[in-house]
Amino acid sequence: MHRKNLPVLAAVFPALFLSAAPAPAATASEDDVLSTYVECQLERIGSQLVRCDNLTGLGLDAPERIPEQR
Repeated sequence: MHRKNLPVLAAVFPALFLSAAPAPAATASEDDVLSTYVECQLERIGSQLVRCDNLTGLGLDAPERIPEQR
């Protein structure tokens, strides 16, 4: 390699890495975002609390004032 080519290589070499960088990912618009939140009433099955068919309450007994699921 010739010494006169070193400044040229020094200038071109970093540009190769910058041009090979991946394009930024496109952001999703608000219309594309799926909403998975469903509002469900807190109910109980026997003595267990349940919301949207998921047991909750850490296994503690549900108070009687919570409506029972039908």
